[in-house]
Amino acid sequence: MKTRGLGLSVLLIAAVAAGCTGQKPAAAADARDADQKASPAATPAPPDTREIPVVQEAFLTAMTPEDNIDSPASWTAPDGKTWLIATAKATDKLVVYDGQTGQTLRSFGTTGKGDGQFERPNGIAVADALVFVVERDNHRVQVLRLPDFGHVLTFGAEQLRKPYGLWVNRTGDGYEVYVTDAYMAGEDAQGEDILPPLNQLDKRVWRYAVARDGEGFSATVAGSFGDTTPDGALRVVESIWGDPANDRLLIAEEDETYANELKVYDLAGRYAGRTIGRDVFRAQSEGIMLKTCAGGAGWWLTTEQGKGRTVFHLFDRKTLEHAGAVAGARVANTDGIWLDQSASASFPEGVLYAVHDDQGVVALDWRDIAQALALPSCAAE
Repeated sequence: MKTRGLGLSVLLIAAVAAGCTGQKPAAAADARDADQKASPAATPAPPDTREIPVVQEAFLTAMTPEDNIDSPASWTAPDGKTWLIATAKATDKLVVYDGQTGQTLRSFGTTGKGDGQFERPNGIAVADALVFVVERDNHRVQVLRLPDFGHVLTFGAEQLRKPYGLWVNRTGDGYEVYVTDAYMAGEDAQGEDILPPLNQLDKRVWRYAVARDGEGFSATVAGSFGDTTPDGALRVVESIWGDPANDRLLIAEEDETYANELKVYDLAGRYAGRTIGRDVFRAQSEGIMLKTCAGGAGWWLTTEQGKGRTVFHLFDRKTLEHAGAVAGARVANTDGIWLDQSASASFPEGVLYAVHDDQGVVALDWRDIAQALALPSCAAE
């Protein structure tokens, strides 16, 4: 999600890689493809002089600025190959890459409201052989079965107004799906979004129970939540992820006029009275993932969406204390991320996938991240 209006400064996008201009293509910058309107006032961001370890990307996929790539997820096929699937907001499709090499394999989807069609696909998650896709402009979640992307289920259209991100939690033989909803209260005279008052932010996240129903699945509403106090309110939301073992949700606060931070909730939707990241984030908080290790250890991986470079911050899974940060050599302006913890020939200890400047996806080998931060070994949970 890009910066909301409400008097925000316009940040200049720096060129970060050979062949990247750092500018949005016309197709991605028009009214339909802009997430939020920016303020006309421009104040240059202060230079970032932090000494942050740099990790070389294992690969960078083809750059397709016309797609406006937003979020990735991965799936291990029965033949052992890894599919890296990313949402393309501007062209209303999913782009499939080889998760080991970054080679483009295929795309799926067309513009529309039918099964297998999309209107601004944004958040994406894979669970088992199902891919869950949030569509902002169709106000729904679509579930497709891999590898053929056959339609399984559509839900949420009656509740969701401006959905963006999601987390899928396996529960028995079904799933609990959390979907963020960044609805606004209209626009002001300058065409900028109006944030609803705090007492109207109680439906920032919707929960759905997806259960087996004969040969398929069905979805029922399990409730909605959002704290309405100044500290716990979710002003602008997209990224969300959970840790059932610690009864914890992390939700990115993307209203930079308020703070760059992550709100801590429990799985029932109650604000835990704590935020993290405000003291280390210097740009909008974005993607969230969880690295789990044996014995309940691990790290939260979170994204600081710098226009010139992306910084990935790690927080201890149990204590939520800051555990360090790394940056890629090239990756910048990252929206979604996805952590694949499975062992593969290219990435024996897993890989972090991160969107690069709305145009493609990079891969960061977990071994390189762990070495850069001198992290202890992490056996699979």
